[in-house]
Amino acid sequence: MMNPHRGEVAITLNGETRPMRLTLGALASLEHDLGEDSLLALIERFEQGHFRTDDIVRLLYAGLAGAGWDGAQSDLLSANIDGGPMAAAKAAGRLLKLSFGPVE
Repeated sequence: MMNPHRGEVAITLNGETRPMRLTLGALASLEHDLGEDSLLALIERFEQGHFRTDDIVRLLYAGLAGAGWDGAQSDLLSANIDGGPMAAAKAAGRLLKLSFGPVE
């Protein structure tokens, strides 16, 4: 079971539900990979809808890695995500929201 107070979000890859969580290390890596100067710029990019598919993949990968997943980003690219691209985008947005905002 996911704990939203820890910023955990579930995603189902290839029929297996996995947790995601943005640790400090995962955030630093994500910030670097996306070429942002700050976490605030990264959050604003998603809030304003100025993200690309690659941004979602990198965010999901950072969350999976932060929760201990040992897969590679290429594994995520070839994975079947339950709910498709829309579910992936929603999970990415929720991951950011829970990491930096109050739990609803």
